[in-house]
Amino acid sequence: MTSKIAEGFNIPAVEAWIGSHIKNLSPPFRWTKLPGGHSNLTYRLTDVQDRQAVVRRPPLGELLPNAHDMTREWAIISSLGSTSVPVPEAWGLCEDISITGAYFYVMELVEGHPLYTIADNMERVPQEKRVVLAHSLFDVLADIHSLVPDDVGLGNLGKKDGYLSRQLKTWYRSWTSSIEPAQFDDRRAHKLQEMMLQHMPEQGMARIVHGDYGLHNCLIGKDHTVVAVLDWEISTLGDPLADLAYALNPWGEPDDPVVLDPENAAMAPGMPSRSEIAERYSKRTGRSIDHLDYYVGFSRWKSAAIMHGVYARYIAGQKSSDGVDLDAWKKRISTCLETAEHAISRYVA
Repeated sequence: MTSKIAEGFNIPAVEAWIGSHIKNLSPPFRWTKLPGGHSNLTYRLTDVQDRQAVVRRPPLGELLPNAHDMTREWAIISSLGSTSVPVPEAWGLCEDISITGAYFYVMELVEGHPLYTIADNMERVPQEKRVVLAHSLFDVLADIHSLVPDDVGLGNLGKKDGYLSRQLKTWYRSWTSSIEPAQFDDRRAHKLQEMMLQHMPEQGMARIVHGDYGLHNCLIGKDHTVVAVLDWEISTLGDPLADLAYALNPWGEPDDPVVLDPENAAMAPGMPSRSEIAERYSKRTGRSIDHLDYYVGFSRWKSAAIMHGVYARYIAGQKSSDGVDLDAWKKRISTCLETAEHAISRYVA
């Protein structure tokens, strides 16, 4: 029944640990690798009684500090399990690296599917149900942002103030350090950073921010609503409107100068507009969205900085570019900056 190989896992040792620590699972297991998840190694486990679970550990190799943090993910899903936010039930965390060379945890298997592309959305969600899908996605985000971190045991997840200023510093440093290896710069990245520093809104009370929220990191159930939020590894405390804007990145408005990602699942026919979703979020949370253009601009600028860094690694040969359209990648960076400039210019007008 047990597969001979599961990348990153010492199968006999892991199964022995699970057998002695998680009472509702009985090894040996069938191991099935699951896709996605920021390259963390994630497997579906099926035990001798056909009960199922998910086991997850960081990727192999040397990692940046705090990257692929299993204890952070574990702490978050454990804490959110008693709230209205849909997360898999946390079943067990192993902090003994002698078992398989890294921390790992086991959680409930939730039946559902992420949506990455228009094709995914059109295949799985009828057009008349896509408003239901979008509303569910952002209602769940609103519920995450309505939680008081201290009340759910997550008050130490990160710093509670200065989120935007720290983010601007981090991603501007990323942009400037990538200029030489990328072999290109764009004046808009610098101009936007200056404008955003000058016109930064005041941050309200810190909330839990997911950091990469969207249809790609949620499981969508048979009723076309969110049944589980996944991939909490970069979550922290911060400005919820920045988290909202990042989640809104794929959504557009008729006056947008260009479409940021025309193949994203959010672009399927029948999905509501960015402003419609933002208004719903505002009503659910009671939070003003008067500064949304600023946050949209910031989010698009941050996305450009992230992609600029990846592009730099491609050009420098630090990351294989086989099969990668580098011209298209560079164009996406420009598109992010163009849409960021549009939003920030509208905000400061």
